[in-house]
Amino acid sequence: MSKNFPKFSLFGPKGMRVPILTNLILNYMLIIVLISTVFIVVGIWLIGDRIVAEEHDNVHHDLNIAREIYSGELRHINDVVHLTADRLSFVDALVSDDIDQIAAELEQVTKDEGLDILVITDIAGKILFCCVKPDLRGDDLSNDSLIEVVSIRKEPYAATSIMSAEILRRRADVLADQAFLTLIDTPLARERTETELIDGMMLKAAAPVFDYEDELIGVLLGGVLLTKNYEIVDTIKETVYEGLTYEGKDIGTAAIIQDDVRISTNILNEDGSRAIGTRVSEEVYTRVVINGESWIGRDYIVNDWYIAAYEPIRDIYNNVIGILFVGVLEQKYVDIQRQAILAFLTISLLGTCAAIMLSYLLSKRISLPIKKLAEASQEIAGGNLMARVEAKSNNELGDLAKTFNAMASSLQQRDQQLKEFTQNKIMESERLALIGQLAANVAHELNNPLQGIVTYSHLLLEKMPNGSSEKDSSSIQRIVTQANRCRDIIRGLLDFSRQRKPDTTVCNINA
Repeated sequence: MSKNFPKFSLFGPKGMRVPILTNLILNYMLIIVLISTVFIVVGIWLIGDRIVAEEHDNVHHDLNIAREIYSGELRHINDVVHLTADRLSFVDALVSDDIDQIAAELEQVTKDEGLDILVITDIAGKILFCCVKPDLRGDDLSNDSLIEVVSIRKEPYAATSIMSAEILRRRADVLADQAFLTLIDTPLARERTETELIDGMMLKAAAPVFDYEDELIGVLLGGVLLTKNYEIVDTIKETVYEGLTYEGKDIGTAAIIQDDVRISTNILNEDGSRAIGTRVSEEVYTRVVINGESWIGRDYIVNDWYIAAYEPIRDIYNNVIGILFVGVLEQKYVDIQRQAILAFLTISLLGTCAAIMLSYLLSKRISLPIKKLAEASQEIAGGNLMARVEAKSNNELGDLAKTFNAMASSLQQRDQQLKEFTQNKIMESERLALIGQLAANVAHELNNPLQGIVTYSHLLLEKMPNGSSEKDSSSIQRIVTQANRCRDIIRGLLDFSRQRKPDTTVCNINA
């Protein structure tokens, strides 16, 4: 009956012997390489994702500051117009219809505050005086959205609005010329048949003027044209980015966009001029102007990639008429990301090398006791039952060493018992051999006189007279019989001591 015993292979594929140290190191290296690869891939993804998130957070924060600066400028214009409308001297001049005093007041404010227009109208919207173009007295401004809202609500109001080329030309030729822009063909921009921009975007504020009985007697309207006016965008740039540069380029930029055309920006063309007249991409235009949503992402602007943030600029009726933009040069973040990934890879590779070295030491610590066990096993297989191993560790290897030592001790004890048993058997065999030899010698010595007894007893039987008594004959016959018996016994002893081949004869078993 055959038995199936479990088989344990200590060899590699196809019988190739692989040392356990090498096997352990290879297994450790495989685990380390796999885990390191996963960590590196995940780490690089996390670094990239974190840096991109940080870019978006930063540019979103920059956009909040830009919005505050833009709104602050609008509030400033509103305050100037409101405070001017509340001046007693101005109210006196308006009540008394003192045009010279009105002109002096408005011209001084226009000069001090840098306004592009400052107009006073009556309650019907007729111009009483325009400091930029005095001959406009009597023109109708009742259809101006701000004047209409202020006349109804009787409180100051400010908003961004689009001034048509016709109105700008009527107010002042210089404003119409300032608003004029030639559109520059820009990659990824939407298709547009116009090649020129003639309307202007303006920050406007209007405030009611009351007499001493709090009756509305007029509306004061003031504003600043944004086209080719770089004060706001440069203030944003200096406030947010503090003039920082990276590899000779400005880190941050800002722009005010009318519809999809940059009308005020510090983004530079390759020749160093401001990139006014360039246009935003169709994706940005659709997202911000059409859908009215903010947009943050990676965008190619003029000649560089930026992390850009756009948000809509709305008029008094909440219609999107433009875009406020801030952007940070992407190259800086790309280099930061590359450096972070390089540092992470270096640390990971150093950690992998350290882990491999540690795995080598651990593998050696595990394989060395096993190697000693193997060497001790070979010594025992070679006959050295005194071989032992030190059981230092308090683990399975220590248990294995103790078991091995117990097995070696058992083998040694059993070998000693076997030797003693064999020695006893040899001594017994030698004793039996000596006894056999002595028996042979005794038999040989007895055989000579016994042979004479047999011979002479036979002669006595042959020479007995015929008249001898039957008693005498029987006695001699007994002597012959017993002598023959002794001879056969001695011959058997001699045959046994000499180890002769047995004499086989046919016998009657029944007899």
